[in-house]
Amino acid sequence: MLIALSVKNKIGFIDGSIAQPDSSDPVLLNSWHRNNNIVISWILNSVSKEISASIIFAESAALIWLDLKDRFQQSNGPRIFQLRRELINLAQEQLSVSHYFTKLKGLWDELSNFRPNCTCGKCTCGGVKELTAHHQMEYVMAFLMGLNDTYAQIRGQLLLLDPLPPINKVFSLISQEERQRTIGPQSTNNSQTMAFAVKGDSKRKNVATTAMKQSRGSRRDNNNRPFCTECHIHGHTVDTCYKIHGYPPGYQRAKSIE
Repeated sequence: MLIALSVKNKIGFIDGSIAQPDSSDPVLLNSWHRNNNIVISWILNSVSKEISASIIFAESAALIWLDLKDRFQQSNGPRIFQLRRELINLAQEQLSVSHYFTKLKGLWDELSNFRPNCTCGKCTCGGVKELTAHHQMEYVMAFLMGLNDTYAQIRGQLLLLDPLPPINKVFSLISQEERQRTIGPQSTNNSQTMAFAVKGDSKRKNVATTAMKQSRGSRRDNNNRPFCTECHIHGHTVDTCYKIHGYPPGYQRAKSIE
């Protein structure tokens, strides 16, 4: 609601800085009533019907805002305790680096709103700058502590730096490491697949080459051996063919397969 009112330049109607003018200037008074009623209508539309029934008769938006603040504003202690406990228990686990950092940033930014800040602009000792640097160092530490142990190497390298890089730079480096790990195994598998393919092709080529050489050698050997024109078998000629001249005593013929 504060963001919406600030955009419309109506914060002064709820914090009382734009007070109701006197009746001496009717034009200004009418303008104030018109803007005050606009803010009241926005507030009524933003709360439940049960709450709006209890504030509808208020005279100004400032009174309505003060009433709601007194009734519903909670103390900061329980919320700070809850935020710190969530930060301590937050870990990456199965989350991606981006998702883990987003959750951490939401908790850290909300917790930072409860920290007191020096806004006077008159500090000359440099203490505010040192406090801001220490706050950022704690931010980086909280992020690195919640990372998985698989990032132990790059986490150790970052902790050796003095001073530590800003949180956005640390997040960028960890994200690059995560993307590099996603790309690395895939390229390795592709290289192994290509190596196996080349090795398989070479093996098949060697087998084919060996078979061709054996076939050529067999043909050359058969061409050099004698050939019988009667039984069409290599190893003898027609002059010594058993089928023509008879088998020697004690020769055992091979049994024919029926």
